[in-house]
Amino acid sequence: QVSLVESGGGLVQAGGSLRLACLVSGPMSYDMAWFRQAPGKEREFVAAITWRRSSTYYSDSVNGRFAISRDSAKNTVYLQMDSLKPEDTAVYYCGAGNGGYIRLLIGYSYWGQGTQVTVAS
Repeated sequence: QVSLVESGGGLVQAGGSLRLACLVSGPMSYDMAWFRQAPGKEREFVAAITWRRSSTYYSDSVNGRFAISRDSAKNTVYLQMDSLKPEDTAVYYCGAGNGGYIRLLIGYSYWGQGTQVTVAS
């Protein structure tokens, strides 16, 4: 069983930065991802990192602005978000899984409760 707890969300001005953290209770032998969900929209893929090779994947909308990383010693996965835009406003969720579908919800079996990110224009 895996438990995920996100932190680090908040209110930031456009162009600013935030770093989200996902604390993992349990084994770290999972692919880890960040998804986000804006009001009235479906949850969408943001970034992922594989557990075997730490390969990283990003959505086109955040590529070059966001960076995902993992610190196995701290059982934590991070999402560094730079050059934030108002359209990045959403609840950000951390997911863990080995479903093999890196960019899809079905690839993840465990989810955190989410953390709100609001970017003001």
